[in-house]
Parts: sequence; C-alpha cells; structure tokens
Amino acid sequence: MSDSDDQRPESYVQPPPSMAARAPPGPSAESQTAATGLGVSSILRRWKREDTMKKGGLATRGLALLFSLLAFVITTSNEHGSGRDFHEYEEYRYLLVITILSSLYSGIQAGRHLHQIFTGHRYLQQRTSALIDFCGDQVTAYLLISAASAAIPQTDSMRDDADDTFTDSSAAAIAMAFLAFCSSALSAVISGYRLSTQ
Repeated sequence: MSDSDDQRPESYVQPPPSMAARAPPGPSAESQTAATGLGVSSILRRWKREDTMKKGGLATRGLALLFSLLAFVITTSNEHGSGRDFHEYEEYRYLLVITILSSLYSGIQAGRHLHQIFTGHRYLQQRTSALIDFCGDQVTAYLLISAASAAIPQTDSMRDDADDTFTDSSAAAIAMAFLAFCSSALSAVISGYRLSTQ
C-alpha cells in the first residue's frame, strides 16, 4: 500500500436504524381516508335525519290542521232544527272551541315551518323553538282528545234514541277531532325527539 492511501481519513458510516427503533408511524393514508369517509357519512346521515324530521313535523302539523278544520266545519254545519243544533249542547260547543284553537295553532306552526324550510330564517333560537313546539303539541293533543272524549257519550246516548243526520255529523266531527289528535300526538313525538337532540 502506498502512503497516500494510509493518510486518507477513515469515514465511519452508520447503518440505518432498525425498524423496531423507529417511532411508530402515523395513520396511513388508507386509514385517514376511511376515517374521513366515516365522518362525512355520519354528518350526511345527521343532515338527512334532521331534514326528515323537519318535513315530518310539517306533514303532521298539516294533517292536524286539515283534520281540525274538517271537525270545525262539520260541527258548525251540524244544525238540523230544534233539539238538533250543535250549539244547544255543551259538549259540541267545547269540541268547536278546541277545533278552532287547534286549527289556529296548527296553521301558525305549519306556516312557520314552511317559512323556515324555504328561507332558512328562524324567528327564535333552535332550542326555544323546539321547546315551544313540544309544549304546544302536547297541549293541543290533550285538548283534542279531551274534546272528542267529552262529545262521545252525548253522541252515543243520542244514537240510542234516534240515529239520524245530526248524530252522524256529530260522529264524523268526533272522528276528525280524533284524527287531529293522532296527528298532533305524532307531531309531539317528533318535536320531543328534536328537543332531546338539541
């Protein structure tokens, strides 16, 4: 060997660290994509569920409005002479008042929900609105079922004496009030769910 080879500095090259000594790798691209996909799909499912709840609440309020108006119209047109007029009986006057209140409440709520769906503007905060919806639906449903149940015994006793147009109209008004109750009760369930998820 020559002297020039001996004077060359020795270089020390270290081997790469072993795989065990490396820091644990971060999440892989595949797992990040899967996690992102799960997050997006859960958000989309939630938005779809909220949209379904809004439309379901509007539909049940629309049905409550329709049935309440039908009960109101049938009750007010139930006039068939002396002893066969709705205003002569306390039960039917109560049914009439409750169907008017139910029609007003359901109409205002349906209009508010339509406005909110089409414009996206809220009159109240979301939690306050959900609380008002829930309480109003509960009260309306209770009043409707109480009015229907108050008018049933009177109609039943009148049907024992004579089954005529007056009692048939009364039974139809009671049936519409009961259907309005079912719609209001379903609306109360939906608004209760919306209130609990706030």
